[in-house]
Amino acid sequence: MKLLIINGPNLNMLGIREKNLYGARDYKALCEYLVNEGNRLGVEVELYQSNHEGCIVDRIQEAYQNIDGIVINPGAYTHTSVAILDALKAVSIPTCEVHLTDVNAREEFRKISYIRLACDKTYAGFGFDGYRMAMEYLVETYGK
Repeated sequence: MKLLIINGPNLNMLGIREKNLYGARDYKALCEYLVNEGNRLGVEVELYQSNHEGCIVDRIQEAYQNIDGIVINPGAYTHTSVAILDALKAVSIPTCEVHLTDVNAREEFRKISYIRLACDKTYAGFGFDGYRMAMEYLVETYGK
């Protein structure tokens, strides 16, 4: 099984931005965590990060017939991107949405997720562990 993990805008700034919300661990630590979890689960993990909506859409489209599951933290595009939603719907790859923080406990606009409409599940507020939970769900539900 091959999982694509997509991180959207500003996730590359972990450890620098709003440490009170996102913690002190940086993006490199997140990537190491995700690879280790993939190894533990016995699946191949491909990591992708972009601050550009069109690049994320392109990567989702490239996943068609090449990827078994997607874990996506779309960052701010969660609340704005019909394009990413449409790309996920087009490829019909099992997908889980992840957010490091509890978006439902933050600003009102963060409670809106277009991306969620194409996702099996959403994990929010679990920090790095939300990614693990999403990966485990995809492996358990859609097999190796």
